[in-house]
Amino acid sequence: MPRALTAVNGAGLISAVAAESNEELVSGLAEDFAQMSSAQARFVVRLGEFDRRQAFRDEGATSVESWTAERFGVSTPTARTYAHVGEKAWDVPHLVGALRAGEITFDKVRAVIDAATPETDRELCDQARACSVRELTDVARSTAELARTGSASSRSGSEHDGRYVRFNDRHRTISAQLPGDSYARTKACLDAQLGEIPSDGATPLDQRRCDALVGIIQSAGNEAAGQAATASPYVVVAHVPLDALFDGAGERSDLAGELEHGGLIDGETVHRIACDATVVVAVDDALGHTMYEGRAQRFATQAQHREVMRRDRHCRFPGCTNLTFTNVHHVVPWKPGGRTDLDNLALTCVHHHHLVHSAGWTVTGNANKELTFEGPTGRVMTSRPSPLWTTVTALQARPRAGPSG
Repeated sequence: MPRALTAVNGAGLISAVAAESNEELVSGLAEDFAQMSSAQARFVVRLGEFDRRQAFRDEGATSVESWTAERFGVSTPTARTYAHVGEKAWDVPHLVGALRAGEITFDKVRAVIDAATPETDRELCDQARACSVRELTDVARSTAELARTGSASSRSGSEHDGRYVRFNDRHRTISAQLPGDSYARTKACLDAQLGEIPSDGATPLDQRRCDALVGIIQSAGNEAAGQAATASPYVVVAHVPLDALFDGAGERSDLAGELEHGGLIDGETVHRIACDATVVVAVDDALGHTMYEGRAQRFATQAQHREVMRRDRHCRFPGCTNLTFTNVHHVVPWKPGGRTDLDNLALTCVHHHHLVHSAGWTVTGNANKELTFEGPTGRVMTSRPSPLWTTVTALQARPRAGPSG
C-alpha cells in the first residue's frame, strides 16, 4: 500500500510522491483513480438532480451546462457531457453503480449513455466491464440502430432530419452531416472540379477539394451578383490601423490587427485580403474615439454595434455563450443626454438582458475592462472582453516610435 500523502501544499505532495517506490506508485494511482470514479458518479447524479430542480436559474444561468462551465471552470463540451450523463443517471443505476465502484470509467459510461435505457442498463454495464471504450462505441451504435424502425422510409426520414452544417469560427472549420443522396452528389461535384484546378502534383487531395469548394462558392456568388470572375461579391471585415493598410514602405508587421471571426492577422494577410476583397475602412485611434459617436443618442450606432460584437463575441453574462439572440445593453441605464459609449455597452442575450432589468440583478464596471454581475443570492461574478480584442487594442494603444534620422 502507498504511504499516506498528508502534505497540504504542492511542493510537499511532489516530494512525497517522488519518494514512493514503483509498486507504491501503481497502488496509489489505482486508489486515486477509484476515488475519482466514485466522485464522478456522485457528481453526475447530483448534477442531474440539480438540473431537474432547475436550481441553476437561481444564479441566473439559462442551462445546467452553462452553470457548470462557469461554476467549476470547465469547458463547455465537458460541462455538456456531465449534464447529459447526469440527465440519464437515474435511468441507469447499474452503470452508475459500476462507475462508483471503480469497475468502469466515466468514458465508458459516456460511450453508451445515449443507447442506455432502463431495459438495456444491466446488459450494457456488463459489456462496459469487458470492452474497451472504442468497442463500446460500436456496441452503442449497433444498439441504437436496432432500436430504430427498419423501414426504408424511416431511415430516409431520419437521414434528412439529421442533416446539418456547422461552422467553428475559432478554428475555421466546417463540419456537415448530409443525407446519403446529397452526400454522394456533393462529393461527386467537388471531385469533378478537381480537374479544373491546376496542380503541381504534390498538393494533397483534401487541399484540392478545399480549393474546389471555395471555387464553387466564389463562382456562385459572382453569378448571383452579376460580377466578373475576378471581383469578390462578399465583404470581409478586418480591424487594422490605417498605416498597416496603406504602408508605402511595404514592411511586414508581425501583428497588424484582427480578421473578424478569424483571429489575429499580420500585415501580409491584410494586404492579401485588400487585394481582391471589398474593403470597409473603420478608422480607430488608440483610444477608440470613433466609438464615441453616441453621446447624445440612446441606440448604439452600427459601428458601435459591430465593435461590441467583436469585443464580447457572445453574451457577457458569465458562463453564457449565446450569440444568436443578443442585444446591446447599457451598463448604466441611458437617459436623455446620457452616455452611449463603448465602455457602457455590453452584449447580452434576450434572457440575461431581461434578467439584469429585473429579479434583483445588478451590473457595474467598464465593459472594455471588467463587468461585475451580482445576483439576488449575493454571489458576485465577473466578465471580461475577448482576449483577442484586448490584445489588439493594447497593441494599437502602444506609442509608436518616430522615424529614425
